[in-house]
Amino acid sequence: MSELMIQCRALEKRFGDFTALHALDLNVPRGAVYGLVGPNGAGKTTVIRHLAGVYRPEKGEVRVCGEPVYENPSVKARLAFIPDEVFFHAPDSIADMARFYASLCPRFSFDRYETLRGAFRLDDTRPMRRLSRGMQKQAAFWLALSQCPEVLILDEPVDGLDPVMRRTVWGLILSDVAENGTTVLVSSHNLRELEDVCDHVGIMDGGTMLLERTLLELQDNIVKIQLAYADGGALPEGLEILHESAMGRLRTLILRGKSEELQQRLAATQPLFMDVLPLSLEEIFIYELGGAGHELSDMVL
Repeated sequence: MSELMIQCRALEKRFGDFTALHALDLNVPRGAVYGLVGPNGAGKTTVIRHLAGVYRPEKGEVRVCGEPVYENPSVKARLAFIPDEVFFHAPDSIADMARFYASLCPRFSFDRYETLRGAFRLDDTRPMRRLSRGMQKQAAFWLALSQCPEVLILDEPVDGLDPVMRRTVWGLILSDVAENGTTVLVSSHNLRELEDVCDHVGIMDGGTMLLERTLLELQDNIVKIQLAYADGGALPEGLEILHESAMGRLRTLILRGKSEELQQRLAATQPLFMDVLPLSLEEIFIYELGGAGHELSDMVL
């Protein structure tokens, strides 16, 4: 098993009478790009604030780089965190913030800062208060990547960025993953985008982790099949059907199981037509949560 760079064990967090996290486990291997997904209120941001060392674990443990992260400067020096809403000292410029970051982060590299200047093309002498929300988010990435972190934690990271800059930012992140083995945990509702960049996925709901898989394992365990019968036909017994719809003779099934085995079982019923369709991460997310007792129409993506 790969070394775990981010790990939660039986993590719990309460806000008054509300339990935000309940016995949550999370495992992110070194060099992974891990997508943390779930409906609104699932507890994703609460997890991320534990990982960034903002919250102290009430029960359970949180480890980053193999050590507890809360009030641990040596661990925090190895990670960078970009929250959903970035915050800077308003009168300061990006250059001012770079000097501030460098005073706190031993890994901060002004060589990297200058290299990244061409990617972001921001005037780093302008006060932060004069930058748009999208420009401030670009500045956050410029500063975070200049820290040369071993672990990068992102909460809704590219909201407010235009499509070209989104592609630029993801390209820089994935380059760091490939060249330096950077470990990335990202929470986002943009599942289509996560599908392009993540190799591991954790699906949360109700403050617990429903499942953790590699993206390939997820895609291999839920299958979308369309088929048609001459006279209605009869499906094999024992299929785990997550969803079924029909349009005339054409039936669309979402099934849990291995694709090859399911195709063999369905082919034995002699359909007139059968085809296997690719499932997106968004569809997998919907049907996994649907299996947890949710109505599909209630999902917030």
